Amino acid sequence: MQASELTDDQVAEPVEMFRQIGDPTRLKIIAACLRVPMCVSYIAARYGLAQTLVSRHLRLLRAARGLRADRCGKQIFCVATDEHVKRVISDMAEHECEYPPSEFDEPTKEE
Repeated sequence: MQASELTDDQVAEPVEMFRQIGDPTRLKIIAACLRVPMCVSYIAARYGLAQTLVSRHLRLLRAARGLRADRCGKQIFCVATDEHVKRVISDMAEHECEYPPSEFDEPTKEE
């Protein structure tokens, strides 16, 4: 099936995923977990966030099927669910870096 043939039901999950990664903090978290599993305490320290806030973001990302959590003792490590998620995030970042922001900025009127 091609993306142009998606039904309303098939659109719901990707929409939720994009809604969840539309939050800047959650996007940073999921990007940090693309290659290697990251523990909650490391993510919290890296971004200067409370562990409870990180846990909440991770719960939302897991519910949207962007991350999976693996327990190792008392710590929970999160990593991108699969190669599809890794490609979507990596491709978005690569796309953003391809073009200088000024190339797409609206022209401003000089006063």
